[in-house]
Amino acid sequence: MARRRRKEEGSRQRRVSRGGRAAAAAAQLRSPRVSLPRAQVGRSASAARMRPPACWWLLAPPALLALLTCSLAFGLASEDTKKEVKQSQDLEKSGISRKNDIDLKGIVFVIQSQSNSFHAKRAEQLKKSILKQAADLTQELPSVLLLHQLAKQEGAWTILPLLPHFSVTYSRNSSWIFFCEEETRIQIPKLLETLRRYDPSKEWFLGKALHDEEATIIHHYAFSENPTVFKYPDFAAGWALSIPLVNKLTKRLKSESLKSDFTIDLKHEIALYIWDKGGGPPLTPVPEFCTDDVDFYCATTFHSFLPLCRKPVKKKDIFVAVKTCKKFHGDRIPIVKQTWESQASLIEYYSDYTENSIPTVDLGIPNTDRGHCGKTFAILERFLNRSQDKTAWLVIVDDDTLIRMVFSREAVRRLLASKCRCYSNDAPDDMVLGMCFSGLGIPVTHSPLFHQARPVDYPKDYLSHQVPISFHKHWNIDPVKVYFTWLAPSDEDKARQETQKSFREEL
Repeated sequence: MARRRRKEEGSRQRRVSRGGRAAAAAAQLRSPRVSLPRAQVGRSASAARMRPPACWWLLAPPALLALLTCSLAFGLASEDTKKEVKQSQDLEKSGISRKNDIDLKGIVFVIQSQSNSFHAKRAEQLKKSILKQAADLTQELPSVLLLHQLAKQEGAWTILPLLPHFSVTYSRNSSWIFFCEEETRIQIPKLLETLRRYDPSKEWFLGKALHDEEATIIHHYAFSENPTVFKYPDFAAGWALSIPLVNKLTKRLKSESLKSDFTIDLKHEIALYIWDKGGGPPLTPVPEFCTDDVDFYCATTFHSFLPLCRKPVKKKDIFVAVKTCKKFHGDRIPIVKQTWESQASLIEYYSDYTENSIPTVDLGIPNTDRGHCGKTFAILERFLNRSQDKTAWLVIVDDDTLIRMVFSREAVRRLLASKCRCYSNDAPDDMVLGMCFSGLGIPVTHSPLFHQARPVDYPKDYLSHQVPISFHKHWNIDPVKVYFTWLAPSDEDKARQETQKSFREEL
């Protein structure tokens, strides 16, 4: 019931964000970047751009592994959205859009896919849908690219390193690069109508606009005086770059290398790079780029569900290791026990101090204030060497995370056999593990349902089309309330388990 009330509230509050122009955004100076307690990728820029964001090793309680029904009744579009759509229709009636007439051959579709077999198959299905719609329109087939197949280009998943390739390959005969996720659903005729409103000879950055309600650590507290002024795209709805903008960004990339050595929130960081402190275009909100399938005018919608291609993993096949230390035994561990501990069949607490009342296991690794690489690798060694226990999956969690990290036994075996280790006990474990697995050729599968911050750190409209699996940090929130609002199993999950059968057939 809590999740249903949250969904209904979200639907009432959902609005398509309006975009600000560069003058408004330029008035805000970016706050200096701060050092984060954990980063998502490797220490070097090249290594960082080779891996997906760091909400890597996360797993929901088995009861949460159920299908998200996206057919909930949502509220009507806001008056602002209706006005914007009417203005668009008036433009079309006036004939202005005919000046920008394009066909499908002028659009390059880029599906932000992953190499994991499940995700690759979903992306292939979307590609077939795009090509079939094109054939039904008796138009020449467009180019449809799968991002994971471009992975030889270093950092392909971060998009920006691919722009020079797009510029060289497609700038002569194309007008738009349209990006979407593997679960984005596209109505090709409506997409064509939408893009015809925008002059392709100009620089355009189009998308469904998101904005921060308050300054957040995952965006380095950017625009702290007024976070709502800066808009960035919801990738789930699709987003587009005009070829002139792609060419401009390519020239910039050739003249100056990317400065950031890690990526935390790709959609926000791409928008920042394109905006270029007012030197480039801000995001133009497009009302037809949608995530909710409730309005007739939507060119895109988002098909969101938990990716179950087989039966859910059984609790007895998951071993949960909680990282903690003596100073947090009294405040953080009780929250774990109040919330998700009961969902774990096999669980141990690893600390720098033995306390039988919890109980904790002292790994012999002193607590560190920064990274916890030494403790993490000690947990990996213990998991692999437990001869009496051949549990298939290891979940490593922080004591202030409402569910966090996941390894298969085979991945742990290959990692430890490689001799790749921490350079110090306080090295950032996520970064070291990312570099180790990258070197071993073991791909990291990313899901946006895993969150490295609190619910308040994400736009409501972004969370509205998700069933979140995890959140991180207890700062200035009630973590028990967060768990039971967003993550706790409910009666609705049982109903979703029935619905997911149809999607298994589709797969």
